[in-house]
Amino acid sequence: MNFDLQNAIALLARTPATLDALLRGLPDAWTACNEGDATWTPAAVIAHLAHGERTDWMVRTRLILATGEAEPFRPVDRSAHLEEAQKTSLPDLLDDFARLRTTNLDELRALNLQPADLARRGIHPAFGPVTLAQLLATWTTHDLTHVHQLSRILAHQYREAVGPWSRYLGVLHCDGHSAPA
Repeated sequence: MNFDLQNAIALLARTPATLDALLRGLPDAWTACNEGDATWTPAAVIAHLAHGERTDWMVRTRLILATGEAEPFRPVDRSAHLEEAQKTSLPDLLDDFARLRTTNLDELRALNLQPADLARRGIHPAFGPVTLAQLLATWTTHDLTHVHQLSRILAHQYREAVGPWSRYLGVLHCDGHSAPA
């Protein structure tokens, strides 16, 4: 599938409700867990997503539109959210993420981006030139990465309990884990 802004927004708009439905109200036995040493809890994942809403996606979108390749993106601190995850309740993190996402998508829609805008380039500190379409596609795929991650975290809790069925449960055999990449 080629990048389509309306398709991306359709998915991005659903992520907060998806995560809310998955996590809100679950017992701590599910939400206080992780996948092992140096991995994230569900709260850390949600705090990370909220942090990205504050510091990454729309900040970089505005930078591309304002300066193009004249000013590189600031690097993202992939652990900046961890303190917030420890001191804020999961319901409050989910609410914060939903509020931030709504605000960002309202702003994104208001930009009325055209194909020429999506082709504009910015400078990523590690990758070099990237297009706005690539950034927005990454935002969308980043959400799906963390939906997958949350599925892994929850499934990991029953990795022993499923017994021999483990071999048929792909979520228990993913290479990725919650550690920041």
